[in-house]
Parts: sequence; structure tokens; C-alpha cells
Amino acid sequence: MAVIVATNVSKRFGKVEAIRDVSLSVDEGEFFGLFGPNGAGKTTLLRVLTGQLDPDSGEVVIAGVSHRDPIGIKRVVGIVPEAETPPSFLTAQETLELTCRIRGVRDIGERVERWMDFFNMEDSRDVLCGELSKGQRQKVMLACAFIHEPHLLLLDEPFINLDPIYQRKLREYLSALVGEGRTIFMCTHILEIAERLCTRIAVIDGGRIVEVGTIDQMKESDGENLEDIFMRLVGEVPGLTQ
Repeated sequence: MAVIVATNVSKRFGKVEAIRDVSLSVDEGEFFGLFGPNGAGKTTLLRVLTGQLDPDSGEVVIAGVSHRDPIGIKRVVGIVPEAETPPSFLTAQETLELTCRIRGVRDIGERVERWMDFFNMEDSRDVLCGELSKGQRQKVMLACAFIHEPHLLLLDEPFINLDPIYQRKLREYLSALVGEGRTIFMCTHILEIAERLCTRIAVIDGGRIVEVGTIDQMKESDGENLEDIFMRLVGEVPGLTQ
């Protein structure tokens, strides 16, 4: 069953058409990756899917909720935005507690402690988010997305600013979620990690979906990896960069 359906979706900012006539669907239990060069439309599409932006045309349905109900979409998903932007005037613990209250979580203390421990944020517990490092702010944003245990996660560059230890820990956690039947939609530039995780991918370039499928389906030879596929599909030829 599809939990993300986008049909002929377009979004323009002034004269710039950020996404053009995009259609795709993501089934329950998939780890779906969206890849493209800078400015290709990845973040705009993700913001449309999460109800942060209205499309100029087309339809989006997320877990049975229309894009015309952005609050409804936000209730049923976990979101990690492109920038690590927890409230600067709250501490890490206060941010997680507020997220639990907004999400209607009852066992607030238990869940906050779980994610404080998972991301080793004990020393950051009472530090204002505005004073945290980029990596610590990213951990807070990830914890906020996970803390209510949503069945659908939409993640924009979730591994950014994390050191290799926590990249691996996050990778293992996300893989376990998909193993439980949850669904993840992810944008990232870290193709090595994505190749390990994604069950299906889409490549976007110039605001349009270039190709959708499994990595094996997109390969033109046995020796190709995800980086090779990406370079071929977006028109980059290795060795010709000046």
C-alpha cells in the first residue's frame, strides 16, 4: 500500500520552477531515497510532501492525508528538515519535552531519557539549543522526529554534521525501523550510506524526476555503484571537470 503519493506536482518561486510535474509513490515498508545535485528540487519536494509548502499544482497524499491538510500531515509523520534548527531559546531537554506534548505522548520522561541516552546528550541536557554545536543540534532534531515513534519518516540530510560513530548508529536504527515495517523517505548527498540503506531510489534533476527504481534496476553494468548511476543520470562524466 502506498503511503506517499505525489501526482503531477509543481512548485514555482518567482521565475524559478523548483519542481516540475513530479509524480512518484512510496509503499509502506520502503526505504526510499531521493538524490539530485544542489538546486535540483529535493528539499522543495520534501517540503511539499511534509506540508510545509503548498504545491502550485498537482496532488499529494501522505498516509491518507491530503496536502490540503498540512497540520494533519504533520501529525502522522516524523520530519527532519534540511537545517538543524531546534528552538534556540529552549534547552535540549525542554525541546524534546515540548515535542512530546505537541505529539500527545504520555510517557514523556521515559522517552526523553531514551533519546538523551541514544545520542549521548547528557552533558547537553540543560544547554540552550542556540549554544549547541551543529552536531548536537542535529541530534536534537533527529530525536524530535523519532520520539513519538511515527510509522513514516521524511528526512532531509539526516546524517549531516554527525561523526562516523553516530552516522553508523543512526544507519543501524533506521535500518531496524524498516525491518519493523515502517517507511522512510530520505534526501541525502552521502551516497555510500544511502546505497546500504535504500530499497528504492529516485534521481531528480532540474526539478524533474529522471529515473525511479531499485539500484540494481538502474545499473547499466555489474560494476556500477550508486555514485556511478547518479553521475550518469545527471550528466556528469568523471574526469571531465575543469
